[in-house]
Amino acid sequence: MNKVIIKGLRIFAHHGVMPQENTIGAYFTIDVSIETDFSYAMETDSLEGTISYADVHAVIKREMAVKSKLLEHVGSRIANAILNEFPQSKSVWLRLLKENPPMGAECDGAGIEIEAP
Repeated sequence: MNKVIIKGLRIFAHHGVMPQENTIGAYFTIDVSIETDFSYAMETDSLEGTISYADVHAVIKREMAVKSKLLEHVGSRIANAILNEFPQSKSVWLRLLKENPPMGAECDGAGIEIEAP
């Protein structure tokens, strides 16, 4: 198996438990790795033999636009949408981090990782 990867995708969205998070919004960073067989693309140089990371970006952007309280919920929606919309995907790993979360501490980000078969 091979992997299609997007690393460090930065999207502004409105997710969070606290009311101001849903109003003000924040930046989120997403890393995703999709296991697939793109041997046909390697042989033919054809986009039809792989998963377009531009199309994956569109799925992530669409799901990030839906307000949620929990990153677990957002991450699950993204992973499931990728698996459903790209049937050649075998599994998805993703990391979703909220930059500068409101938790009274300085950090680069806090969030979740998901692996979906």
